[in-house]
Amino acid sequence: MSARVTTLWRYPVKGFSPDTLAAVDLVPGETMPFDRAYAVENGPSGFDPAAPVHMPKIKFLCLMRNEGLARLATRFDPETTLFTIAEAGATLAEGRLDTEEGRTAIETFLAARFADVLRGPPKVLRASGHSFSDVAKKVLHLVNRETVRALGAELGVTLAPLRFRPNLVVDGLAPGAELGWPRDMPLSIGGIDFEVVKRTERCAATNVDPATGLRDLQIPRHLMQTVGHADCGVYLRVLSPGRLAVGDELAV
Repeated sequence: MSARVTTLWRYPVKGFSPDTLAAVDLVPGETMPFDRAYAVENGPSGFDPAAPVHMPKIKFLCLMRNEGLARLATRFDPETTLFTIAEAGATLAEGRLDTEEGRTAIETFLAARFADVLRGPPKVLRASGHSFSDVAKKVLHLVNRETVRALGAELGVTLAPLRFRPNLVVDGLAPGAELGWPRDMPLSIGGIDFEVVKRTERCAATNVDPATGLRDLQIPRHLMQTVGHADCGVYLRVLSPGRLAVGDELAV
């Protein structure tokens, strides 16, 4: 069986739930449009939108520290920047992130919801062209579904790929095959050229069940104990423009 893309996700606001996409237009050297375009500052971070630089995730609300984010279902409209937060089917807050009024509505809700873990007033941040990714380079994150299945079998549970926060999930590779891809290795997905940047070292965010928001596993610890590293997934850099879609074939 050939390896194909089964899921495409982007995360407009860092730490919150993703948008599911059928297809996305990619530009060389860039992330998916609107992927981690926003973040919520957890107290003063020193981030300057006029001179944006990469900062560690702990400066912002993130699943590694704030597992309650997983219980919120969010939607983002790229045309209007309307961001909606819901839980159990009920809308809790919404606002346009390109307006002060809209950002204030989201910040007010988060200030109340996460009052016990905030280090200061939450603030929605954005800087033109900047991505609040976990890595400084602009990349896409690929996860192999068979690797996730095999890891789940070791743990005796069914793992959701979303636990690993990928941009694209591929199926049809052998378990762990992507971890053998060397840095700078070229590959093609749907006719778009990519290169491997590095393997993804997992953090405590993967311990959080994305459906319940509960810390129910110790995935990095299990990986370290069984294979001697905590890697699962790889980061890719886009080398050529094109439209990436669910069903596209991956060629190594």
